Amino acid sequence: MDKLTAAGLFGRELVEVSGSLAERYNGCLHMLGVEPTELKRFHVDGMGWSPEIASEKSNAYYLNFGQANSNAILISPEQEGNPVHMPFHSFDRDIMTTVFAAYAKEIRDITKDSAICIHLDQHIDTYYEPFDLLRYTQLTLSFRILNDLGKKQKEQLELVDTFNSGNNFINRDIHNKLLDSAKKYGDLRGRKLELEPLQLKIGSFYTKAFGGIFVLRDFINDIIVFESEETFKNAIKDTVHDVTLFHIDHNELTATLVNHLIAEFDIKKAAKTKRYERIKKHLFVRELKECKHPWPEVLESPMLFKRYLNELDIETKKRLMSVELYNQRKIVERDLKMDDVVDSVYMKALLQPHSSLEDEQKELIWKLLTKIMPVDPLHLYWYDKKQFYETYLTWPEGYQDWVIDRILKNNQTLAS
Repeated sequence: MDKLTAAGLFGRELVEVSGSLAERYNGCLHMLGVEPTELKRFHVDGMGWSPEIASEKSNAYYLNFGQANSNAILISPEQEGNPVHMPFHSFDRDIMTTVFAAYAKEIRDITKDSAICIHLDQHIDTYYEPFDLLRYTQLTLSFRILNDLGKKQKEQLELVDTFNSGNNFINRDIHNKLLDSAKKYGDLRGRKLELEPLQLKIGSFYTKAFGGIFVLRDFINDIIVFESEETFKNAIKDTVHDVTLFHIDHNELTATLVNHLIAEFDIKKAAKTKRYERIKKHLFVRELKECKHPWPEVLESPMLFKRYLNELDIETKKRLMSVELYNQRKIVERDLKMDDVVDSVYMKALLQPHSSLEDEQKELIWKLLTKIMPVDPLHLYWYDKKQFYETYLTWPEGYQDWVIDRILKNNQTLAS
């Protein structure tokens, strides 16, 4: 992981927390009913999640109230725009973007001497079954400021009003109360210390609840896709809810995505893309057992690639090159069936979100397609980082370098 860290692809854009900030963070944990951390120095992401504290507590989702309700902690304005490293829902980063868009000025002011706890209230106390997710249509973001500064502000303003009434300006007791309040909390006059709740509508989404579930309800009919086979088997016993259920490995799922105009497949067009080249080379690396040249050289040199390709057995070569074989044969064999030539991995891996979808929907469908067939290392990094980091450790070192280079180049393209 050292190479990923050096390249800025692991643990990037975390805010360092220590001293008084660490004390405020522990104050927020206390408000959430979570045991404080014993760490004196740690880091937090855009949602206030800390990898060091998660490791300390052996709980990746220590900020959650079960599966139904999540929380966030704002300790610094530097968290604005930062990645969310351990999202529980597909929309978690969008939530933080919304919060800063609504209250950026107030957050800068409040975090000078306090911190903010954000409760993501789904209006559901707890999930009992996956179908409860169909009721998840609205999210309320409620805010609570550490030390109840809003309440202290009211008390301070009342003291000021009392001080300005009659001859109270000579009352030493009121003088002392005002001084004590100012020393402890600062001058709270003129500060906005009450943040109104934000209401957000929720359409299709992904959640890690119940072992990982996609809820697709912006389309022809509601669809639930399960990552957990056990949860799926229990869910299909239901006869009450009008919803289509799939396990993520079902071949019928990809056919339904295409038929419902959620995804599309154009093998001739896909064969000309860099994405196809990445997928083919990834499968090639999996098949080649021994490589005498550095992997980056093999993958970037057409001559070396062909040399090692021809060391594979004929059936493996046919599978790896089946897209090109099909497109070539289709020119003269009009009745040629794709299933008879193209490897099933490509049939799923080359799907893409339907062009008619909105950008937010495309992001979710890319995530789903990546989980269905995780063979594009770039998309794996973009849409399923947890799986990427786990899989990365199993790759040959030279291939790791090649993937890092692909990610950095594509990240730069997105930024430009």
